[in-house]
Amino acid sequence: MMQDSLDLTTLIFLGLAVFVIWKLRSVLGQKTGSERPPFNPLARREEPPAAAPRDGDNVVRLPGTGPERGAAAPVATAVPRNWKGLVEPNSPAARGLDLILQQEPHFDPRAFTDGAKVAYETIVTAFAKGDRKTLKSLLSREVADGFERAIQGRERAGQTVETTFVSIDRAEIVGVDVRNRVAQVTVRYLSKLITATRGPQGQVVDGSPEKVVDVTDVWTFSRTLGSRDPNWQLVATEAGH
Repeated sequence: MMQDSLDLTTLIFLGLAVFVIWKLRSVLGQKTGSERPPFNPLARREEPPAAAPRDGDNVVRLPGTGPERGAAAPVATAVPRNWKGLVEPNSPAARGLDLILQQEPHFDPRAFTDGAKVAYETIVTAFAKGDRKTLKSLLSREVADGFERAIQGRERAGQTVETTFVSIDRAEIVGVDVRNRVAQVTVRYLSKLITATRGPQGQVVDGSPEKVVDVTDVWTFSRTLGSRDPNWQLVATEAGH
C-alpha cells in the first residue's frame, strides 16, 4: 500500500511538471523574428564599410578629413568661404581650402588643425624614442629616410634623446596647395619643449633636462583627395622662424 501510494504521488507530480513545462514553452518558446542573438563580449561591433587599414597601421588620423558615408557629391566649382581666424581671406591658403572643400565637402580645417597637433606630438615623441614602427606609418618615404638616418646616427654614437612636451601654444595653417587631387597643407607649430641628448655614459651632450625651450616648426602634410584612405602623411619639415 505504501509503495502504491508513493507511485501514485510520483505520477501526479510528474504530470504537473510536464504540464508546467508545456505552458512555459507555449509562452516563452515562440519566436517572433526579432530576437537578438546571444551577447558575445569578444565579438566586434558592426561598423560602416571602410577602407581596410594597412597591417600595423597606427596612423594618427586627422579628424574632419576624408570621405564620409552619405557625403554630398563634390560641387562643380569652389565656393569662397570666410576663413577668418584660420587663414587670411582671399589668400592662396584660403583658395586652397576652397579647393579642398570642392572635392571633399566635409573637410573641417579646424578639426584638421586639432589633429595636426596630435600628429606633431606623436611624431616628435616617436623620433626621440626611435620608434620606427610609429614613424613609418606617419611619414612619407623621403621624410622617413631622413628620420631613419638621424636615428641610426644617434644609435652609432650611443646617444639617447629625452623629450617632454610642455605645451603646443599654436598650430596654424600657413599654406594650402591642391594639384591633381593631391592636397598639401602646411602647418606652423609654436611649442614649448624640454629636450636633452645624452651620451653613452648618460652625460648631457646637447640640450638640457630642465630648461624649457621655445620651438617653431613648419610641417607639410599631404593626402590624395577623394581617396578612401583618410590618412595624411608628413611630407616635409623645416625649422620655422
